[in-house]
Amino acid sequence: MAGIVVATSWLATACGSSASPQAGASPSVTVSGSTSTAPSTVPSSSTTDPGTPASPTEPSTVPPSAVGLVTCSTTSLVMTVDDSQAGGGAGSSYYPLNFTNTSDAACEMYGFPGVSFVTAPTGQGQQVGVTALRSGAFAKVAVRLAPGGTAHAWLKVATALNYPVSGCQPVTVHWLRVYPPGETAAGYVSHTFTACSSTSAPLLTVLPVRLGSGVAGSTP
Repeated sequence: MAGIVVATSWLATACGSSASPQAGASPSVTVSGSTSTAPSTVPSSSTTDPGTPASPTEPSTVPPSAVGLVTCSTTSLVMTVDDSQAGGGAGSSYYPLNFTNTSDAACEMYGFPGVSFVTAPTGQGQQVGVTALRSGAFAKVAVRLAPGGTAHAWLKVATALNYPVSGCQPVTVHWLRVYPPGETAAGYVSHTFTACSSTSAPLLTVLPVRLGSGVAGSTP
């Protein structure tokens, strides 16, 4: 849960050093949080988790032991990227992707959001590069989101310039397309990144959702 510092394989080998994040995908458009705090150092580890590929519209099935509420719908969620809690290290940047329940009823989230770079916050926007891989470093858990409550999923963004230009084909993008867990309708988050348009250079990896807002230095 947020607030518990974990040295994990997913958070790459930062070795105590920090790096700034990159310059800084259906119904509602939300915007990222403002950058107000310098990125924190990412916990160190000796291995990396390559993650597993997933369809952006593939739901995360809620198990029988979950909290028994309706799945949080895209239309009831405001999604933001909080730059103030971003961190960097080992050639990647780490951003909390926050989900706030704007409805009058509690709902639940379980599993991974689907995340990708896109060219515009509409169905006509084109995907850029590869959909975020799902990290297996942490188990999925059911999250009860009260009215006004927030959950988060950490998003790892590898630095595009670490790839050869010919293999990356770098472009600037201004939007993330996000499918909340269990949803097939997308929302869009405004944020600027340098992305690889080549599908041979995957930049995004996402963790499963956890309760609360993402806090720098804490995973998942």
